[in-house]
Amino acid sequence: MSSEPVRPTALRPETSSGRSWLRQHRADLTIGLDHVTASLGRIEAWGQDLADRLLAGHRLLVAGNGGSAAEAQHLTAELVGRFEGERVPLAAIALHAETSSLSAIVNDYGQDEMFARQVAAHGRPGDVLLCLSTSGSSANVLVAARRAHELGLTTWALTGQAPNPLAALCDDALSVPSASTSAVQEVHLVVAHALCAVLDARVAARARVGRARSPKAGART
Repeated sequence: MSSEPVRPTALRPETSSGRSWLRQHRADLTIGLDHVTASLGRIEAWGQDLADRLLAGHRLLVAGNGGSAAEAQHLTAELVGRFEGERVPLAAIALHAETSSLSAIVNDYGQDEMFARQVAAHGRPGDVLLCLSTSGSSANVLVAARRAHELGLTTWALTGQAPNPLAALCDDALSVPSASTSAVQEVHLVVAHALCAVLDARVAARARVGRARSPKAGART
């Protein structure tokens, strides 16, 4: 009896579903990334504004479902921890990650309140709520954005193709025109990283200005 391992039959390139999907996905990603590149001014404005707010003691709240929840937690981890260089930790909360509170809210108030009630608990005027939704129509994210407006928070949205209800509701939005949910989510991660890069540069610039204005050690005053 042969001891050779059984190997999968090689697929010809034209019959490979993986190859076909990847080709289409690459094209879809290119559309999204081209749009993000054209929207760099918005990302830079968000990153600089967010840096100033967080350094002033405000916080970022982020809401999303499923894959968008993963993107939300990825972003907050970069801010509380670090992105590419050392800097002060910054206040950022992924609202889906507090599972005991989340399950209690859903049980007692319904799933549409799962993020909104946390916005009411944690949000203060001057804070930012970043809403992620590939469809732009997730009910619980829309309710959270409305609650944020009521409480004086600034609301930003990362969505899929516009127009959509979330982009229309928030103070500002970046809508990725890719056709597939997976491409939109991956482009949202690129936006999150670009946002962190801009924010880090702003924090570093403000630190340099602060050091320049401080009296030198040992200098007479």
